[in-house]
Amino acid sequence: MISLTQLEIFAAVVECGGFSGAAKRLYMSQPSVSSHIRALENSLGVQLVERTSRGARATYAGEVVLQHAREVFAVLDSLDGQVAQLQGLKTGRLAVAGTTTLGTYLLPQLVAEFSARIPGVECQIRVGNEDAVEAWLLQNEVALALCAEEPQDERLVTTPMFEEQLLLIGPAWSPLAARVLTPGDIADQRFMLREVGSATRRQQEAALAAWGLPDVERWEMWGHATVKESVCAGLGLSIISEHAIARERASGSLTVLDIDPAPQRRIISLVTRAGRALTPPERAFVDLVGTLAQWPDT
Repeated sequence: MISLTQLEIFAAVVECGGFSGAAKRLYMSQPSVSSHIRALENSLGVQLVERTSRGARATYAGEVVLQHAREVFAVLDSLDGQVAQLQGLKTGRLAVAGTTTLGTYLLPQLVAEFSARIPGVECQIRVGNEDAVEAWLLQNEVALALCAEEPQDERLVTTPMFEEQLLLIGPAWSPLAARVLTPGDIADQRFMLREVGSATRRQQEAALAAWGLPDVERWEMWGHATVKESVCAGLGLSIISEHAIARERASGSLTVLDIDPAPQRRIISLVTRAGRALTPPERAFVDLVGTLAQWPDT
């Protein structure tokens, strides 16, 4: 007989690209994960997972099962929502995602305020780049997300919240900090860019294009923390959210460079999946976010 646990483990194997990754996510041993997958395959009589040089992936039959599994998960989420409505906001669960900057620097503040108001609700924060967050929404793994770029998928609904500034940054000792720069002043500099799939990466490339610097030297760094540390170490310049560097700017470990024209501001948005009914905790979080006209003070 197929169990919900087997379906959850199978989905984790596919999403993590392997058995070891799924084991880490689920806090299980790898042999236990493999045992559950074998049992599921035996129950269905088909192979669901195939191992490749790049890890594990779903077979055609596995993709069919995965689609149905996600539908089952969505039904159970809906059931949880209906039960939560009967219980009010005394209990329940809130899972919210954010792109890297927002998930790291904004969501913890918002969830802390939410939890203070509704302490009985269990909260989870997921952090990933723009592409990962959109995938979680489309797969019904989360109902709410904060994004730094408007998703293009028509299944996602975007509500603009407020704007934030992107800044050109350099190491604290940079001689470029002594004056207002033009794009020509930084044409010979190396730039630290976020990984492909990041909204910040696309906005960094847009800024370089606007400055007429399409061929500037670029190094790819995964995550905003790596970008900041690379700039502090003198590897090059970068373009990053004003909120991601607040502490480094205050401590003097890096400096903001004044350039004309400045990078464009970007819009922070709340994103949901069209047609998905929100649970009471999710609606309460949406109401909280709706009160924001700017990035909250820390």
